[in-house]
Amino acid sequence: MANVNVKFGLKPINGFGSVPATQGTNQYFIASNASAIFQGSPVKAELTGGTIQVASATGDGDQLVGVFAGCEYVDATTGKLKFSNTWPGSGSANTNFDIKGFVYDNPMQRFIIASDGTNTDRATAKADIFKTAELENGASGNTTTGISTAQIDISTAEDTDTSNPLMILGIYEDPTNADHSAAGVSYIVKINNHALLSSDADATAS
Repeated sequence: MANVNVKFGLKPINGFGSVPATQGTNQYFIASNASAIFQGSPVKAELTGGTIQVASATGDGDQLVGVFAGCEYVDATTGKLKFSNTWPGSGSANTNFDIKGFVYDNPMQRFIIASDGTNTDRATAKADIFKTAELENGASGNTTTGISTAQIDISTAEDTDTSNPLMILGIYEDPTNADHSAAGVSYIVKINNHALLSSDADATAS
């Protein structure tokens, strides 16, 4: 049966070992002129303003703070506090108030993400475990649902590139996306080179 192949960005599932799987988030600020950020989008630090921003399309070289869960801001039109799974972008908020983004920022957090391409068969997919890979459409999302459309670019999986944003930890068992000869198989990943584990503050920014 063909894969359903739904794009949903990065979705938290659990942590390493016996770490409680709380999927907790922490608050960070978003600049009023920041580009759109979708639920499930990887985010990085913007050191100049002390804010977060959406990662680059591939995430290559980005040290990620975590994955965007949602935000709150005072709507520029209604003047009312708004809670949303997406930051719509510049012009959306009343700039007299902080824009607060909530991020799954635990370096020990594991996520699932759908693949953008094929991996021939299960054996080939298993061989990619512990390799790193780039994102596909890491900065993009669905403006109707507010959900990220980021996927893992499985063709970039390799064991020598430490600048890739994701490390593959396993295959997510999903009977609706189990055909490895088609796009859509979900992988279990963690953030590679997590910004909160870096001793160099400048390394967390783009």
